[in-house]
Formats: sequence, C-alpha cells, structure tokens
Amino acid sequence: MQGFNRYFPPDFDPKTHDTLNNYHGKHALGDRARKLDKGILITRFELPFNIWCGSCEAHIGMGVRYNAEKKKVGMYYTTPIYSFRCKCHLCGNWFEIRTDPQNTRYVVESGARQKHEEWDQEENGGIVLNRKEDALETKDRLEELMEFSEARNSDPFGMSPPHQNVSGVAVIHTFLWPYVCQFQALSQRLRKTFRKEKAELITKSRGDDQLRSKYSLPAGLKFIEGAEDDPSDQEHAKEARRLIDTHRAEVEAKRSRLSAERGLPPIRSHSGLPPKAAQLADLKQKLAPSRQKKLASIRTGSLVSRRPMARANPHTTSLPMAGSSKGQPVPTAESSKKPLASLAGYSSD
Repeated sequence: MQGFNRYFPPDFDPKTHDTLNNYHGKHALGDRARKLDKGILITRFELPFNIWCGSCEAHIGMGVRYNAEKKKVGMYYTTPIYSFRCKCHLCGNWFEIRTDPQNTRYVVESGARQKHEEWDQEENGGIVLNRKEDALETKDRLEELMEFSEARNSDPFGMSPPHQNVSGVAVIHTFLWPYVCQFQALSQRLRKTFRKEKAELITKSRGDDQLRSKYSLPAGLKFIEGAEDDPSDQEHAKEARRLIDTHRAEVEAKRSRLSAERGLPPIRSHSGLPPKAAQLADLKQKLAPSRQKKLASIRTGSLVSRRPMARANPHTTSLPMAGSSKGQPVPTAESSKKPLASLAGYSSD
C-alpha cells in the first residue's frame, strides 16, 4: 500500500518504519512478493516454444503467458540459472522450465514435454549459421584468449611479451610487442598534443566570434596572425578587405531594395558616415530652409498677431484687499481726493 498525496500518519516514525510500506506491513511489489522470503518472485512468463502437458497431454502453444514462480536454482560461471514454475490452465498440473546459458536456450525440466521442431539447415538447402566444427574452433580460440589474458595479468607492468605456448598469432606478437608498446606511448603523446591544440583553437575561435559580433563583421572573415611582411598574410588581408567590401555592398543593395519596395527615398551614404547618419544629414539639409522661414516669421510677428498689452499704472498696486480672495486694486490717494459730487454722481455744473 502506498501513501497517496504524501500523507504520513501521526504515529509514523522514520527511524522505526523507514517507509510507508513497512508501516502498513506491505511490499512494494504487492501480491507478487508473497513468497519472497523463500526466494520466489511471481512474474509474467511467456512460453518460448510449444509443449505438451505431462498430465492432460494437452497441446499448449508458444506465447501463452502464465503467472510463474521465478527462482534462482544455480550458476553457470557468472550467469545465474532461473527456473519458471507454471500451472497448467487446463488441468492444474505444475511444469517447470529452466534457462540454459551454456546453450543459450530454454529447457523443460519437469511436468511437460517440449515439441521439437528443429530441422537440418544443410538438408533443407538453408544457410548454415552454426556448425559443430565452428563451435570447436571458437572454443579453441577462447582457450587461447584465456591463456593470453592470464599471461597479461601475470605481468605487473604489462611490458613483457605474452605466453610462449600460444601458437599462431602469439608468436608474431612476441616480436611486435616492443614496437606495440612504443607506438602506444607515441599515440598517447600525440593525443595529448592534439587535445592541447584543440583547446587553443576553441579559445581563439570564441574570441574571433566575439570580435565579429562586436564590429558587425561578416561570418566568413578570418583574422590573420604573424609578420606583416609575409606575402601570405598580405593575401589574407586583401581577401578580408574584399569580403568586407562585398558585405557592405550587399547591405547597401538590400537597403535600397527595401526602400524602393516601401516607397521611401533612397538612402545616400556620405563618405565616412554610416547609412543611418547619412540619411539624418540629408533630412536636416532639406528642413533647413523651412526652419529659417519659420524663425524669421516669428521674429517679425507676421505669423501670429497678438494684442498689445496695457502698460502697468505706476500709481496702482496689485495688492489684494483684506478679506477678499480676488486681487482687486486698493484705492490710492488721488482717488480719495475726488469731490463728493463726483462720488455721488452729480456733475460740477
């Protein structure tokens, strides 16, 4: 049983239970591990060939699947031998099939009979893949290889020739062994030099890429190193200039084509200026006369008519009256000296 949504009960102790499966007394494989204490694991097994049941004599075809009890029963060198114990679905009889690592096949151990469908490849005109003579030759080669490996392992430094009892290739190898060791040392030294040069080339290539991206240089441009008097370097420099000029010409042609497609005026590049700066210079030159006219009209006052402003009265002040929010003029001494008749609205006549 698994703990869904990471739920851990309050009485769960990691030191005691370790996992939720141990807490619930379950195994991660569930019911398949019910006989795990006996070394048996329930697994899905598919018949590798046709068999007859030993009890009901029923034919069971290749590919039928069973819930088999898988168990380790032995070893062939370092390869384990497993047995699969299955129960017939027709009569309930148990039969056992084991692996055979020596012959790379399966064999029926008990409870059933295998249906042999082997045929002779030579008699039926087929291609012979495995012969007994070839198997014997392979076995002899394996024995020679084992002797050679034992001789190599017995030498602590690996510099002495292999065992002399090995015939054939080993005799030739005895004479070539010093040269092989020398070639190995030379190969190691050469690979070390190649790795160092490769690291230097990668570093130089990254620096060149950064320099090209910084100054917007074409990707095919190659930087030269060495003396300036070298004719090969001069040729490289000429080639670099040609690439730069070609790149600039392509950029100019592309900009002109885009300007013509969008109905914009063509971009004329001044000497020593990039195309964008040249376009700004042309625009300023075109707008200069109209700018001068506007400045002249503003100075003469013909462009905008304005009302002449009234001159300020030196006798009046703009200080507001006490208690008033608006800036009303304060009566002066001359206005206070007017006659009462004029104040009352009567004429002096």
